[in-house]
Amino acid sequence: MIYIHIPFCKQKCSYCNFHFSTSLNFKDEMLAAMKKEILLRKDELQNKKIQSLYFGGGTPSILSSDEINSLIDEVLRYFSFENDIEITLEANPDDLDKNFLKNLSQSFVNRLSIGTQSFFDEDLRLMNRAHSGSEAESSIKRAQDFGFENLSIDLIYGSPVSNFERWKENLAKAIVLDVPHISSYALTVEHKTALENWILKGKVASPKEEEQNKEFYYLSDFLKEHGFDHYEISNFAKPGFYSKHNSAYWKYKEYLGIGPSAHSYNGFDIRSWNVANNQQYMKKVHSHLLPKEEEVLSQKEQFNEMMMIGLRTMWGVDLISLKNKFSAEIIDKFTYVIASKIEEGILIMENDHLKIPKKHWFLADGIAADLFLV
Repeated sequence: MIYIHIPFCKQKCSYCNFHFSTSLNFKDEMLAAMKKEILLRKDELQNKKIQSLYFGGGTPSILSSDEINSLIDEVLRYFSFENDIEITLEANPDDLDKNFLKNLSQSFVNRLSIGTQSFFDEDLRLMNRAHSGSEAESSIKRAQDFGFENLSIDLIYGSPVSNFERWKENLAKAIVLDVPHISSYALTVEHKTALENWILKGKVASPKEEEQNKEFYYLSDFLKEHGFDHYEISNFAKPGFYSKHNSAYWKYKEYLGIGPSAHSYNGFDIRSWNVANNQQYMKKVHSHLLPKEEEVLSQKEQFNEMMMIGLRTMWGVDLISLKNKFSAEIIDKFTYVIASKIEEGILIMENDHLKIPKKHWFLADGIAADLFLV
């Protein structure tokens, strides 16, 4: 599978620390560099027939449909698509006008991930989003009118300007809109963001973990009642609408990341990442140099990643794969550590898979960290 990072946004969200630029001055040069990177790295994927192509960012919908199509065409020069390929475009509601959706509906793109975040203007103002609550709703309806059935929306809970009743209304609105996939995250305070600055200056209250905990479990129970599977801590889907792309990440499949700051993984022991600087990225690529650094993951690092990723999903960690992959010494240590946690009910074993019970999912990262090899 292939991920393409589009490093441009109209404006910076208050909570975001992803890599992007609000200047489009070098957009054409960036797109040319990305196409060149695809050529330079075309032999890195073992499987030339891909099942997922994902445009993330940044804001991919800031591009025109022609620019998106030109990147897809470049991928098709060196790879082929599975018949049921999933091609996802992350999009902001304010970009999804009739013209854009009409042109996009005639392209290979068959899934939209819409950065809704909330249907309430007060939440959106805190987040410094470019759209309103009414625009969020109308963009979803418009996308459906143009034939996009495979839709995902992002929703953020635990905002200090929101409350539990508003969160319930956000989720009820998503159900009325008949969206089949929801990615939902607690508002987190990242370093060097506007939100962090506001909190430090006392302009905004800090998010409250107990409120986020309450809203998370309501989210899980409510969506389950409405036919969604809670298949990863932050992801919910109706049957047939799981994200193929993200599911492949969680199952340790190989992937190629194109664009500044994009990450890649060979499916075994090598992880790489591109430089998170637009000018440096373009300079390297146009000099026929790979714009990346890489590391060979030790057995310990591979093990810890499998714990962190696997325990966030409903599939858990496959113990048979684990035993086949790691030394007896590592497995012995692991078996000893998990015994007490199983006894405490923090972990469970089902059909040779180690899982965290749903009632403890909000604490999953901490539970997984307790299992890390040091």
